[in-house]
Amino acid sequence: MTRPPWPPIARTRTSPVTSRWDAPFPLGAAVAFVEGLAGRDPGAEGWFQYAVERRDDGTLVGDVGVNRHDAGRQAEIGFTLAPAWQGRGYGTEAVRRIVTHLLVTDGLHRVHASLDARNARSARLLERCGFRREGLELCSCWWKGEWTDELRYAVLASEWSRSPEPA
Repeated sequence: MTRPPWPPIARTRTSPVTSRWDAPFPLGAAVAFVEGLAGRDPGAEGWFQYAVERRDDGTLVGDVGVNRHDAGRQAEIGFTLAPAWQGRGYGTEAVRRIVTHLLVTDGLHRVHASLDARNARSARLLERCGFRREGLELCSCWWKGEWTDELRYAVLASEWSRSPEPA
């Protein structure tokens, strides 16, 4: 990517449509976020963010975060896509590629995700990618001044080979 990623990250994470973070997410916070990832090993335990870019012009449309844990046997994922790029398959493709890398290439046992239960689009994305819903935690997260329900999704490496391919 030749353009700095900070402005699109700040816009996406400030958007009330996509953000679970406290908005606004100022440009300085986006710069610190990206600089904090510099030099991190994507295979190490802890969070690592992958950019989701358009192939044709390199436009940053979102990101997928991976939090490896349990001595590298499991990972949590999260994803954020700018509203203008949602519904075009970028999220599905990015999540499938990351999860395939984690479960097939790196040999992790399990990948899981949690999301605000009101986020039906993200739940459908995970289900399209072969994740199964594992549970609902009522009023379990304090986000933006309110208690929210959280959905839990996961997929095992043994299930991944049977998960549907995207259309």
